[in-house]
Amino acid sequence: MPQTIVDATTPPPAARPVHQLWGLSVVGLHDRFWASRGIQVVRQGQPADIVDRAELYMLVESNLLTVFQPRRPLEDIFWAGATAAFVRIHEERQREYSERVVTDSGGKFLRISRVYGSPERRLARIALTTSRDLAAMWQRTRDPVQAWRDLRRRVPRLTRWINSVKGSVYQGDLPEEQADFVRKLIESWSTPSVSVPLVQQRGPGLWVHRNADVGQGATASGPVWVGAGRGCESGENLVGPAVLWDDPKVAATIIDLDWRALEPSEWIAGSGRNRPRASRIVKRVFDLGFAIAALLMTMWIFPLVMLAILIEDGRPFFFGHERETQGGRRFKCWKFRSMRKDAEKIKAQLAGQNQADGPQFFMENDPRLTRVGRFTRKFHIDELPQFFNVLVGEMSVVGPRPSPYAENQFNPAWREARLSMVPGITGLWQVRRTRKKGTDFQEWIRFDIEYAETANLRLDAWIILQTVKQILGLGRSN
Repeated sequence: MPQTIVDATTPPPAARPVHQLWGLSVVGLHDRFWASRGIQVVRQGQPADIVDRAELYMLVESNLLTVFQPRRPLEDIFWAGATAAFVRIHEERQREYSERVVTDSGGKFLRISRVYGSPERRLARIALTTSRDLAAMWQRTRDPVQAWRDLRRRVPRLTRWINSVKGSVYQGDLPEEQADFVRKLIESWSTPSVSVPLVQQRGPGLWVHRNADVGQGATASGPVWVGAGRGCESGENLVGPAVLWDDPKVAATIIDLDWRALEPSEWIAGSGRNRPRASRIVKRVFDLGFAIAALLMTMWIFPLVMLAILIEDGRPFFFGHERETQGGRRFKCWKFRSMRKDAEKIKAQLAGQNQADGPQFFMENDPRLTRVGRFTRKFHIDELPQFFNVLVGEMSVVGPRPSPYAENQFNPAWREARLSMVPGITGLWQVRRTRKKGTDFQEWIRFDIEYAETANLRLDAWIILQTVKQILGLGRSN
């Protein structure tokens, strides 16, 4: 099957004065994204109808593009009775990455290595309000300083709430920033047809304009958006996250947004007083309780395992490998040492026997394992020290598999999804993977992203039950 790799980090072709997708500018895409969530974006000095049917108005400066999770400010507006929520959006973004082809000594292709640059801190501010009058006042004021001054004067302190959230911030008047934003958008927006009516889904992650010429059986590996007048051959596989901009020779029809047809936003309709914050608190309390109980019940095992390791291979008893947790922060993930002391050296010699299809290393009969290590791995005893990671908040009982920096560079969408959460001792991938040849890495990406999108306490309980079944030999063993 032919493959086309399209890089969404590349700015749109310079042949067009205004780069468009599905007939919309990048700013237009931004505003449709928020409209799909019931929020109308109102910009300074840019005349547009302020609709009555919007659930909220987002007041932004003229060229700002942003993506963030608005649950916390929504709580203030809908439950605390705030007239407006002033939101500071903090971002620590890896600005760019480079890719290089890695070959062996004979020039044979091994892999593509992606290296991210150093983080850049950014700060932007927006306001959310239910007041149409405030939105109209903001729209009329062209000077940003004056607009914020007027807004603070119109909103009393007692009804003005200030929030700080993490998100992504871009300048809409810079082509490279537009490209970065669109890449972020296609990773964040799973159903663009909600507010862009002429867009159709042709397969998982593949969204195309009705005027696009996409051949029968074309597929997408990762989210791919195809603009008007663009296309691909039958059976072609498009690799995302990626975007094919509108053909400049094709005029894409733009349909005005019908706010009456929009479903109530899940973020707004479901923003119960304590729902998001309570969920995080409940999960953390559950993690603490489960970790303490697990350590109390298994602490007698620790000296036995340590003695067995000492007799067979000496010290150290524990092995701490550097992994990444939420937000890319690094920590030492602790396990009972299950491998020989020279395991890393031997790993290089065994590279050609790797049975995994991704960045991780897996051998069914790994010669680096000690006899004690084979036993502790079979019954997951080697992972018991990770409950100490849970106690200090570096890990959760359930979450994406904790991975090192090097492994997290292979897929941007997967990396962002998994680093948005605290990694877990067990997770969806661990209980549902098949270990089929050539599919392990794809399953890893699939199940990590699925968990990040659907995580809840019921799913966590199911994963824990399946993990226990595996340990007892009652379920699928991996």
